[in-house]
Amino acid sequence: MTSHIVVVENQSDWQPHYPDAVIVTAKEYLSQPDFLKTKGIKVLNFCGSYRYLSIGYYVSLLGEARRHKVIPSVHTVTDLSSKAIYSLNFEDLDELVHKSLLKRTAPQPEQNRFELQIFFGRCEDKELQELARQIFATFRCPLLKVEFRFQGKWNISSIRPIQLQSIAPEQQSAFVEALNHYFSKPWRSSRARSVARYDLAILHNPEEKLPPSSPASLQKFIKAGKKFGIDVELIERKDFARLAEYDALFIRETTKIDHYTYRFAKKAESEGMVVIDDPDSIVKCTNKVYLAELLTANKVPVPKTVILHKSNLKALEDSLQYPVVLKIPDGSFSRGVFKAESERNLAEIVARNFKDTDLILAQEFLYTPFDWRIGVLNRKAIYACQYFMSKSHWQIVKHNPSGNVEEGLGKTWMIEDTPKEVVEVALKAANLIGNGLYGVDVKQTERGVFVIEVNDNPNIDKGFEDVSLGDEMYNIIMAEFARRLDLRKQDMPATARQKPNGVSRVAPAHSPSVSSESVSATADIQ
Repeated sequence: MTSHIVVVENQSDWQPHYPDAVIVTAKEYLSQPDFLKTKGIKVLNFCGSYRYLSIGYYVSLLGEARRHKVIPSVHTVTDLSSKAIYSLNFEDLDELVHKSLLKRTAPQPEQNRFELQIFFGRCEDKELQELARQIFATFRCPLLKVEFRFQGKWNISSIRPIQLQSIAPEQQSAFVEALNHYFSKPWRSSRARSVARYDLAILHNPEEKLPPSSPASLQKFIKAGKKFGIDVELIERKDFARLAEYDALFIRETTKIDHYTYRFAKKAESEGMVVIDDPDSIVKCTNKVYLAELLTANKVPVPKTVILHKSNLKALEDSLQYPVVLKIPDGSFSRGVFKAESERNLAEIVARNFKDTDLILAQEFLYTPFDWRIGVLNRKAIYACQYFMSKSHWQIVKHNPSGNVEEGLGKTWMIEDTPKEVVEVALKAANLIGNGLYGVDVKQTERGVFVIEVNDNPNIDKGFEDVSLGDEMYNIIMAEFARRLDLRKQDMPATARQKPNGVSRVAPAHSPSVSSESVSATADIQ
């Protein structure tokens, strides 16, 4: 198979005079097994839309799960979806924008805005070429339209992807030249942001019905933080503007992509803060379709799975028997998870949910009386729980029509007493995501163990997940924050160790030792 492919929604989108390339439709790329098996493919995603859960979004998302080199990446797609997110990157570009547009200062009122089209980092205005290159380095999307506005000085007003079909005839030669130039260059990843800083904020929502940590648990984190020289403060959504005052962010409410929790994570990352859940983990864990592809591609055992779109429902009946479990990509706490008992039942469920997503995950139904949840921090297992199904129900959490929920019972285990194969497969799955804090759900059956999903925002609750370790659970997590903060501090120049108001930061105390049996929070990360 070729090492370089172009993905479009329709074959006709690629004009005959465009450069020779292997053209694949999005549906072919998502459904043909050869693309899942082949590693290292370079993928140019020219789908008409990259909106969240669209077919174009899935090409980038699942391409990364398959270890393909995709442009735009799912991070770029997500960043460009909201000005609140992509404007976080403008600070690095402000000075270059000012210098590049200096000659355009103080325009007439009718000239106080203009647009620049960028094809693979190239534009037709030679004086703005370096600016175009830097914008592409920050937002690696093949085709971009950038709007500038003058308000005392020139600023970037908006950045949007351009559809391949919308390239005007007079611009097509510029597109062909840019694409040929891009094909001739080695692949480069987006530049990594430097990370450094100190003081911890816990983002929570007092009104959340099923929070990942109860108020009593949050107080445990605050108390543990003091042992490690970390001042912990609880913050809420309204505190977004204050986020830069802190050195680290710990998200303790349910995360979503199209949600302020993701914006908090992105802001924290852009400020160089230590952050759990980091944006990368949120993107990867939130989408069940991505997880299924990632785990399958890396030979992690999962239930038999079919990815459904509107035109391949018949593929399910060839692969799975009823009942089947249907999952919308970004559900949580058993929401968006359905059991189809028949073909008619299936049709009703998918008809409802295809209004909001282009893909649905279908999996074989594996009933077990409980699911294992293995808590993983920095690539080490720190706790194990059994979550039992709620009474007379096939899920752990039962959502009643009234809005109330019923939860099954649970039991907590020491890691060393947990079945070895459960812990090993959970670690393999979590380590594919990163080095953050994860909860891996595993089913243990007569056929073996199967990973159901990896959660980026696992429950840490007083009287449940902490039963085996007690206060040591909170110490382990705060010790990991302290360790990461110390590493960041060592890498920071002295002049950077300033709070926003100019007061020098005080370095956190050295972390006291933590028992080797329970942690691993002191292992190195890079």
